[in-house]
Amino acid sequence: MRLVVAFALVTALTAATTGALTFREARTGVLQQSQDTVIQLLRTHVGRLAEDLAFPPDEDELRRFATDVARADPSGTWRVLATYDDLSATSATDDPFEEPTPALREAVRSSMATVFQRVDSGDHTSLVVGMSVMFTSSDGGAYHSGVRVFLTVPQTTEQAYVDALVSAVERATVPALALAVLLALLAARGVLRPVRALRRATRSIAEGRLDTRLAVNGSDELADLSHTFNETAAALEESVAELRGMEARARRFAADVSHELRTPLAAMSAVTDVLDEEAARLDPDTATAVRLISEETVKLTRLVDDLMEISRFDAGAATLHLDEIDLAESLRRTLSARAWTDLVDCDLPPPGALRGRVDPRRLDVVVANLVGNALRHGARPVRLRLYAGGDRLAVIEVLDSGSGIPDTVLPHVFERFYKSDAARTRTEGSGLGLAITAENVRMHGGTVSAASRPEGGAVFTVRLPLPDDESAPERPS
Repeated sequence: MRLVVAFALVTALTAATTGALTFREARTGVLQQSQDTVIQLLRTHVGRLAEDLAFPPDEDELRRFATDVARADPSGTWRVLATYDDLSATSATDDPFEEPTPALREAVRSSMATVFQRVDSGDHTSLVVGMSVMFTSSDGGAYHSGVRVFLTVPQTTEQAYVDALVSAVERATVPALALAVLLALLAARGVLRPVRALRRATRSIAEGRLDTRLAVNGSDELADLSHTFNETAAALEESVAELRGMEARARRFAADVSHELRTPLAAMSAVTDVLDEEAARLDPDTATAVRLISEETVKLTRLVDDLMEISRFDAGAATLHLDEIDLAESLRRTLSARAWTDLVDCDLPPPGALRGRVDPRRLDVVVANLVGNALRHGARPVRLRLYAGGDRLAVIEVLDSGSGIPDTVLPHVFERFYKSDAARTRTEGSGLGLAITAENVRMHGGTVSAASRPEGGAVFTVRLPLPDDESAPERPS
């Protein structure tokens, strides 16, 4: 469309410019020819009729002279005004003869040359010519007789010629525009067709169809571009296939290792539970070693469980078991099960006020990970809020009073194994908690975000869709 418009604009501009130049030259030529003819005829007739003019002329003599000059025109369109001092007479009775301007009258009075001017007479343009009647003396010199003649000729014929010329230019512009559009379409077919094919192929690549290729025709720049696209697509397909293979092997390795570790870890956990019970009767060094082994076993078990959960997400094997529950009661049970009730300030709606259709186990994991993260890495007081947001959403907020999250860390907080402090190689968590949280929220069709609070501390916000028939309380102040 842009090519068609460009061709049309160029053609219209060219046609308009050519037409304007042609019109100006033709109009000038027509008017000039008409003007020269009228001036020549006026001079001839005035020179011939002035020989019979009595001096000094009275008003009747001036009227006779003006009438004779007007009758000398074969077309009968001349109107003549003759003046002598304060006397004036026209070729037509009661003709006001207002066309000569004061400037024209003054130019005729002060010059022996013939003066002309075009004036707008309403619906047409008129040519006004003024000249002084000159007498030749016996010595061959010329002197003013005092008689001045003004002629008005309507240029209707010339205007008709000009109008016909304008119509011809307008009629020529339409075929020129049609031809320009046709040429633009032909150019677009040859130039834009491979561009459109390249656009479709690029979109196909973006949609994941990496085997897309273009047909290479000719040897111009577009053919080189198509050839380069095919080479790039082939290299991309090969690289992506290799990366996918590596990713699949890595996922399979993590899942296999996690699965294989669960059995020995279960046995180790059972043994450490027994050792924990006997630690009080052991000597201090042995008791410390037993407790260390027990703590590390718990961490390793949590890491293996998280790896197994991530592996299920990656394999697409994670499923939701939805149930309509009281969201506030579910959050209270999460805190109670982990003995966090006294550590977290709650701002929850009353029982039964806000219900949602969620997977209770996965919601428990989401809340536990966010609250546990706030207790470990933030500072008390930690606050848990639940309210109904706009667009049929249940909003869960976990706020802490720590130092907040640096701006450089915010984009990465939900990445796997991401550590904001490179020097901190060991943490109490597995490094997968927030990643698992994000996956669980995504499975519910919701969103999770992190931000720093202006007054200090961090806030994690989870938004989960509510059932359509849910009536929920408004956000608390």
